[in-house]
Amino acid sequence: MNELFEKCTLARDAAQKLISIETAVKDAALEAIAQAIVAGTEEIIAANRLDLENAKAKGTRKAMIDRLTLTKERLEGIAEGVRQVKALSDPIGEVVKMWKRPNGLLIGQKRVPMGVIAIIYEARPNVTVDAAVLCLKTSNACVLRGGSEAINSNVALMKIMQKAAYGAGLPEGALNIIEDTSRETATKLMQMNGYIDMLIPRGGKGLIKSVVENATVPVVETAAGNCHVYVDGTADLDMAVNIVLNAKVQRPSVCNAAETLLIDKKIADEFIPRMFKALKEKNVEIRADEKSRAVYSDVCAADEEDYYKEYNDYIMAVKVVDGVDEAIAHINKYNTKHSEAIVTNDYKASQKFLNEVDAAAIYVNASTRFTDGFEFGFGAEIGISTQKMHARGPMGLETLTSIKYIIYGNGQIRE
Repeated sequence: MNELFEKCTLARDAAQKLISIETAVKDAALEAIAQAIVAGTEEIIAANRLDLENAKAKGTRKAMIDRLTLTKERLEGIAEGVRQVKALSDPIGEVVKMWKRPNGLLIGQKRVPMGVIAIIYEARPNVTVDAAVLCLKTSNACVLRGGSEAINSNVALMKIMQKAAYGAGLPEGALNIIEDTSRETATKLMQMNGYIDMLIPRGGKGLIKSVVENATVPVVETAAGNCHVYVDGTADLDMAVNIVLNAKVQRPSVCNAAETLLIDKKIADEFIPRMFKALKEKNVEIRADEKSRAVYSDVCAADEEDYYKEYNDYIMAVKVVDGVDEAIAHINKYNTKHSEAIVTNDYKASQKFLNEVDAAAIYVNASTRFTDGFEFGFGAEIGISTQKMHARGPMGLETLTSIKYIIYGNGQIRE
C-alpha cells in the first residue's frame, strides 16, 4: 500500500501546482510526449511483447489480444491523438458566462481543474496515454491503475511520458501509474478520499460493478457496451449490410462494437439471408431467435442471456422484431446505455428512435463505431460515460473540469 499512498500524495501536491501552469507549457509537454512515444517505439513494443506472450500463454481470446496489441502504426496513431489534444483549446480559466445582479454584483462561472483524477482500466495500453494527456491538458494530476494483462506496456509508456512531460516543465507527480495490480490495491484506490477527486473506471461489467460497489470517492460510470443496430422495414438494405458489418467486425473487441442486430419482420425474409451470409463470410458466430432461424436455419439458437452480453468477439445476437416500438423496448431492456443505431428511410421512425432510446449516443444510418472522442472531434477520450450526471458520452476536455463562481463587487453587503 506504500506505493499507492506515495503516488496519490505526489499527485495531490502536483495538482496544486498544475493550477498555475500556462497553456504553452502544457502544450510543449504534450508535443514532447508525442515525439517521445514515436522515438520510444522499439522499447514500447518490446514491453508489449511480454504482455502478449503472457496473454497467449493464458489462452486469451483473439479479440482481446487485438485490444492489447501495440504496433508501430498504432503508436503513431496514439502520438497523433496526443497532438490532437494539444491542438484543442485549453478550457481551464475560461469564463463560461457572467451576469449582473440588481445589487451590482457581477457573477461568473469559471472552468477549473478537478484536481486528481484516477482511472482504473483493463487491457488497453492506449488508455494510459489518452488518460494522461487529457488530464494534463486540463491541469489535472492523474493516478492510473491498469490491468495486469498490460502492465509491462503501461509502465513503459508511463516512464516515457513522465520523462518528456517533466522535462518540458510540468511538476513531478503529475503523472502516476500504480504498478501493483492486485485487487486489494485497486479497492483501496477507490477509497482514497482526500486524495482522489474523481474516479473513472474503464472496462467490462465486472470492473464497473466492483467500482460502483466499493468506491467512496466520486465516480463517473463508464459502462460496458452492449450496442444494437436496428434495421427498419424501410431501410436501404445495402446500407444496412455495410453498417452492421462495420459495427460488428471492424474492431469487435471495443465497447462501441455492435453486439445485437434487430430486424423488422417486414424485411426479414429478404434481409436475413443477405445479412447472415455477409456475417458468416467474416467468421461471425450468429445466435438468432426462432423467427430468424425460420428464415435461415444454419445458425445457433439465442437464449435470453445472449441479449444481455457484451461479447467483445466475433459473435452477434439477432432478433426479429415487430417494428420500431418493439426495437426500442428491446434496446431499453437489454442495453448498457452506450451506443445504439437505426437504419431507416422513415423520418418519423428515426425521430422516435432518437427520442425514446435511452443511450449516450444514438445514430441514424451510421455505425455505432463512431462513439469515440477522436471521431467526435475531442481528440483522445478518457472514457464513454453512460450515466446522466455531469458527463455523458465520450469524455473530452470539458468533462474533466469543474466550475467555480467568481463574484465582483464594489462594497456590497447583504442586508
